[in-house]
Amino acid sequence: MIDGTRMRSHLCGIQSAWTEASDVREAVASVAALLDREPIGHLLVFFSPAYDARDLVAAVKAHFPGVTLQGCSSSGGISPAGAIDRGLVAIAFPRRGFRIVSDVLTRIDCLDVARTATAVRSLRRQLDQIRVDPVPGSQFALSLIDALSNAEETVVSAVAWALDGIPLVGGSAGDDLAFAGTVLIHDGAIHTNAAVLILVETDFPIRIFKSDNFAPTQRKFVVTAASEEHRRVYELNAEPAAREYAKAVGLDPEHLTPMSFAAYPLAVKVGGEYYCRSISRVEPDGSLTLFCAISEGAVLTLAQPHDIVEATRAELSDLDETLGGLDLVIGFDCVLRRLDAESRQCRHRISDLYSRYGVVGFETYGEQYRSMHLNQTFTGIAIGRNHPA
Repeated sequence: MIDGTRMRSHLCGIQSAWTEASDVREAVASVAALLDREPIGHLLVFFSPAYDARDLVAAVKAHFPGVTLQGCSSSGGISPAGAIDRGLVAIAFPRRGFRIVSDVLTRIDCLDVARTATAVRSLRRQLDQIRVDPVPGSQFALSLIDALSNAEETVVSAVAWALDGIPLVGGSAGDDLAFAGTVLIHDGAIHTNAAVLILVETDFPIRIFKSDNFAPTQRKFVVTAASEEHRRVYELNAEPAAREYAKAVGLDPEHLTPMSFAAYPLAVKVGGEYYCRSISRVEPDGSLTLFCAISEGAVLTLAQPHDIVEATRAELSDLDETLGGLDLVIGFDCVLRRLDAESRQCRHRISDLYSRYGVVGFETYGEQYRSMHLNQTFTGIAIGRNHPA
């Protein structure tokens, strides 16, 4: 440990480090001082929106010359020591045991699907060229997306289709619930209105996963007026949206907060399964802006949260058993899950679970899982302890 900065070496060769230093150059320097930099080939970082991204990039280039850099701003970090509210989380991939290629998709608010598919297929070819005979099930994809572009559904759908079976997980960049601007980094360049796609092949056993802790109730809402482009719902059941939602959950519409939305999520049924469509904020005109796309005519169901600690414990325990021991989990956890855990005074128990199972990642404005964009969910990639033969 150096001045509050800590690190962990994982059996697969990945190193994770985290710090709550308020100065970005100090944060990078302290992380660099703890990591064994010689084997690192790729660095993935999740950082506080209070940091200047240009200073972050400059500091990483100075301390990690020749190492490729990807990352995004967050609404909180996840480390093997638990959650951190500010600062920097770094995941350092070794050159040995991991083969990694990446690309950035720009102007995602008007995404060219054909061009996106071409870019993804090009990445797949690059990955195939690194290793002639990839082992089935050894590849996965990570996505980092600018949430404020309102384009996650289009991006994830196009990317997952072109991946042709390679499993995708990821998270939408955050900015501490300010909704003012999120930042992505690809190969040292700073982007907004963009998505970063990272393809990984590894020698170690892996599983992607998703976990949630809600169940549908009998209370339904029909979206009777909405702007799909802006993810805004003006009317539910032909009534002003915020007022109708507040009435259903027994709250004053003037006092709806992110805590309210975390405690009383909305869900939509797709293919027989329910997925969260969480509310991000109330607009001055009484409409509701959501974290996911929504259209007129959609039927939303009020959901009832279950024990978030037990749901998370069950998922991580199952992964641990399936993989013969968890070495590391790269996780993407919805910021609304954190707010819900805080309101129920159990956030420390979630942090204990993340520490026990080696979870590292960030708190998001949305989560990606295969071809779906989700809310109020915990997704990620789990890496097992078993060393390859």
